[in-house]
Amino acid sequence: MPIAMSSSKLSIAIVAILISSGVGSAQTAPDTENGRYALSPAGDGFLRLDTRTGAVSTCTNSNAGWACYMVPDERAALDAEIGRLQADNDKLKSELAARAPAAKTDEALPKSDQLKKPEPKTEPKIAEGERKIEIPLPSDRDMDRMMSFVERAWRRLIEMANRVQRDVNGGKI
Repeated sequence: MPIAMSSSKLSIAIVAILISSGVGSAQTAPDTENGRYALSPAGDGFLRLDTRTGAVSTCTNSNAGWACYMVPDERAALDAEIGRLQADNDKLKSELAARAPAAKTDEALPKSDQLKKPEPKTEPKIAEGERKIEIPLPSDRDMDRMMSFVERAWRRLIEMANRVQRDVNGGKI
């Protein structure tokens, strides 16, 4: 007579048989037991941190079961940039070493630095914000033209005021 078991009871029975036969004890402990992964609740799932590599994954439960997906990280881009800069640095160091004189000399170094530029002593240093802008003054001709313009504008203003006053008084001054 066949025995009918549900799938969960069947899986429990299989696990019990494996453990009792010693197969389960021969396997290594899961990674979560030795502290490799750290889980933190986040939204509908968990954030999983791999303490060995530093990789972060989001784990969610869907119809197919639990699934973890790597979180996009700039770490790979930063590592690539660091590698590029290190290679560039090594290249520059080798170029600099190639330019350096091959043999040392026993000559004494000069007492003054020949590469240092002498500072001008006549002009004090001026900061960027303190620079002065010089505006050229208008010529006499420009001043005459301006005065003529102001005089004409003033005369027109007086004429307008006189017209308004005549209109208000009914044409009498």
